[in-house]
Amino acid sequence: MADNHEHGKMDTKEHEKTFDAFVTWSTRVAIVAVCILLFMALVNS
Repeated sequence: MADNHEHGKMDTKEHEKTFDAFVTWSTRVAIVAVCILLFMALVNS
């Protein structure tokens, strides 16, 4: 797979699309985790 790699031939649009999806997913997971922690703190007090 890596044997036929040519420098400068990578599909950067696909790479950017994948990275954007990862950042979006990570942000949403972090927001949900914070909301759950806030809810648990409010209910437990």
